Amino acid sequence: MRYGGEANSKRAAFHQTSGQMPRYRLTIEYDGAPFVGWQRQPTGPSVQEALENAIAGFTKAHAVVNGAGRTDAGVHASGQVAHVDLSRDWRCDVVRDAMNFYLRPHPVAVLAVERAADDFDARFSASKRNYVYRILNRRAPGAMQRNMVWHVARALNENAMHEAAQMIIGHHDFTTFRASECQANSPMRTLDRLEVVRVGEMVEIHASALSFLHHQVRSLAGSLEHVGSGKWTPHDFRAALDARDRMRCGTVAPPQGLCLVRVDYGERRVASSE
Repeated sequence: MRYGGEANSKRAAFHQTSGQMPRYRLTIEYDGAPFVGWQRQPTGPSVQEALENAIAGFTKAHAVVNGAGRTDAGVHASGQVAHVDLSRDWRCDVVRDAMNFYLRPHPVAVLAVERAADDFDARFSASKRNYVYRILNRRAPGAMQRNMVWHVARALNENAMHEAAQMIIGHHDFTTFRASECQANSPMRTLDRLEVVRVGEMVEIHASALSFLHHQVRSLAGSLEHVGSGKWTPHDFRAALDARDRMRCGTVAPPQGLCLVRVDYGERRVASSE
């Protein structure tokens, strides 16, 4: 494969002289259903493993792919970002097309490849992670989208859900909405956005923050469903947060409704320890 161009040739000469491996930024989408999650694990196939195997397929060398967010088993992404260092200065379109060739038949696609600064880090350079949780709210279950949504047959009041969501925007102790096995050093997080909107038969929960605790978005979504169905009032939702007690969390929503839609790389806040 050719990777021509004067600019690429100059970069290649620089990296060969300096010993610095060129860094690439990848934008990726995937269906999380067949995977144990983003991170490589001995218990089954992961998105990270599929990407690293694809790189090995065309470069004949192993490279570690570092993601912006370690999504759980069954969680999807339409805008995951990762970085990888390769042994030579490949043209970006060559990297994209070659990876997609070797990713088949996995439900993973590399949407874009860009050259990145040597100090770019997909995880630690991120300023915000944006998720959408989708609830199919109708009597009939989903057929086409059953692996992409949480089906809730009972009617949901999205206005009450949105009212409740606004009560917990900001910097709080999110112990109630944190998985018991969460390994973060602190339960403190700043929630920048939590909005609930209805789009036809779909109720969407939009959540944005610099970082999230393990199962935080799914825990929030399940508890907001309690508000929408009338089990809780919006004030009950806020009271659950203030209790700082995992036992006060509502149902943890299933993973298939959650999607990482975008990672932002603007002005960064200092993250809480994870």
